[in-house]
Amino acid sequence: MSTPKTLLIVYHSFTGGTLQMVEAARDGAQNGGEVVVRLLHATAAGPQDLLDADGYLFATPENLAAISGLMKDFFDRSYYGVLDRIQGRPYASLVCAGSDGSNAARQMARIATGWRLKAVAEPLIVCTHAQTPEAILAPKQIAADDLAACRVLGEALATGLALGVF
Repeated sequence: MSTPKTLLIVYHSFTGGTLQMVEAARDGAQNGGEVVVRLLHATAAGPQDLLDADGYLFATPENLAAISGLMKDFFDRSYYGVLDRIQGRPYASLVCAGSDGSNAARQMARIATGWRLKAVAEPLIVCTHAQTPEAILAPKQIAADDLAACRVLGEALATGLALGVF
């Protein structure tokens, strides 16, 4: 019997929105039970976790039109330790944004391009429309339809890994 594939989900969440998104993606990925899903906060993840996984989902809040500092720290700590060792592996990304999210998604795509990962889905950006200091810092509640999209993405990643499509 073959060893099951592993999907690594690395995230940072400040107000809970990104955490809700990754939990939904994790639930979707675990639905078939054919893939091992590892959910790690950015501060707990590192190069060995990337090497041990077959595919990735990176998730971040948008902070000042960029990925969060702790996600950047994860990428900084991990980048050279896996360079030329994970190329061709599939990945997707989630962004919990206040207004746009495209720059945060673009930053993750550039890092993934440097690692020569294969994007298997467009970045999934959920916009909370938080524009005031109070709204930005408030705990987030992600809408059911957005969480459903996150579940579908997780399920698609896991299915693709399990079937060897990626």
